Amino acid sequence: MRSQHGICALSVINVYREPSEASSIVNQLLYGDHFECIEIKKFWSKIKLHYDQTEGYILNSLFTPLEPGDFEALSDYSKAIYNQNLTHYALVGEHGAMPLLIGSRLDASSKIKHELDLSQDAFKVEGITVSEQLVNTALKYTYAPYMLGGKSPFGIDASGFTQMVYKTCHLFLERDILSQSNQGQTLSFIEESKPGDLAFFDDPEGNLIHVGLVLPNNYIIHAHGCVRIDRLDHTGIFNPELNQYTHSLRVLKTLQ
Repeated sequence: MRSQHGICALSVINVYREPSEASSIVNQLLYGDHFECIEIKKFWSKIKLHYDQTEGYILNSLFTPLEPGDFEALSDYSKAIYNQNLTHYALVGEHGAMPLLIGSRLDASSKIKHELDLSQDAFKVEGITVSEQLVNTALKYTYAPYMLGGKSPFGIDASGFTQMVYKTCHLFLERDILSQSNQGQTLSFIEESKPGDLAFFDDPEGNLIHVGLVLPNNYIIHAHGCVRIDRLDHTGIFNPELNQYTHSLRVLKTLQ
């Protein structure tokens, strides 16, 4: 493998904790995500995702090399164009169209030599305020099934959901729950929160185990079983279908 840098040239690539498909999935690469290769094995490469510095293993058969100059160019996220729709398409040579999921980085298509029309207004984030943009983006993931390590509408975990919503709206958020909870400003009461703020939840031992995104009128959208909308109050998340609280509120944070 000549290049020590790579890019995701497929719709999605699973990132594993260990160099084995029997290992747990710790993350996913979406189209346009670029990374550094920090270890090369016979069938696997250990990579570090540039966006949030998370690490894991991908199969070498899925590795697409990226030139150093292109790696540096893509590291300027102020110029990033993210797909705002559940799916979009890139033309891949003579073999047809490849689906690109919401949150995919479309401006990276030129580095992968794929044809993609970037002139559409559909790639603009919906909403006038940041709060509206976050809420509108989050609602597009509704009913996405829960999958540990996932970041796509076909499988996503709690912190992957909040990170992708923020990323698509050009706000940086770390990948895991604990790191996310250390960002932004702490709020004292739910009444201080705005739609799009983050709510964190803990277990009886005080460990943070869940995160969701605040919606208007005391609702929350979060990945639990699937991306769903429940009630939120000072106690935590109330599931009306179960008629019980499912998560205990620990802290509210704002990055807006």
